[in-house]
Amino acid sequence: MCDTFYVTPASELEKLEDWKKPLAFQAAHHHENLNVPDSVEVEWRLRDRMKTVSVALVMCLHIGVDPPDVVKSNPCSKLECWIDPFSMTPRRALETIAAELQRQYERWQSKARYKSSLDPTQEDIKKLCMTLRRNAREERILFHYNGHGVPRPTANGEIWVFNKNFTQYIPLSLYDLQKWMSSPSIYVFDCSHAGVVLNLFVKFAEQIDKELEEARRNIVQSTFPTSTSTHTTSQIAPLLPTSSPIHDILLGACSENELLPMNPELPADLFTSCLTTPIRIALRWYVLQKKYKSS
Repeated sequence: MCDTFYVTPASELEKLEDWKKPLAFQAAHHHENLNVPDSVEVEWRLRDRMKTVSVALVMCLHIGVDPPDVVKSNPCSKLECWIDPFSMTPRRALETIAAELQRQYERWQSKARYKSSLDPTQEDIKKLCMTLRRNAREERILFHYNGHGVPRPTANGEIWVFNKNFTQYIPLSLYDLQKWMSSPSIYVFDCSHAGVVLNLFVKFAEQIDKELEEARRNIVQSTFPTSTSTHTTSQIAPLLPTSSPIHDILLGACSENELLPMNPELPADLFTSCLTTPIRIALRWYVLQKKYKSS
């Protein structure tokens, strides 16, 4: 069986409208030989895939009591994880919000191990972080900090938690937090002046990195005084973290001089909502924009 092909005469082709259209991509620069440079490796990209196996959800909400350094508008945003904390008792609201935050994260990483710390003390945070690191080993941990019920971070690099009697705000050094968490880690700070945390976090990370390098040299000198460093990597690895805190990831809700948004038509944890429920907050934002434009 053979196919029959019909060729349209040139005289007929000239009558078609398509022939009157200008040709695309026919300029001189479209025919030049391009000198394509070799691909350059982007240093900030992670070379190896790494799982986030543990998640710490630290909720410092102190529901019903505003932080002393923030004057809130009236009305003010109040939804936490899309839950109204004033629709139930403070303790139940805190537990419900933490459970909902875990459910939101589980949509993205269902196999991770989740631990919540509600209105915690400094010792609670230390125990939580060290336990998660011990179980995670060399895998990544996520530390989520909601600081809506405590003062803003300090210029000395401290975030806030509570004392055992729940009567005072207690500062928690970012340096200590990084030491307890170790690396690799990812941090989410949903609090006012989160940019302060970022700047000092980098400073402390560089300090810890230098301390780790010095500790490694000391171990080499004390354990293998006559051998070269090329023979000691396998011996040092079990003793000290192999990952540098310089490579940790940090996400902050706002810059160093900004307060969290207080629009009553938006959730109080707007940044967290963008991370964990992006479609829902995008739709809310779209509706609000339409509402304001129509009015």
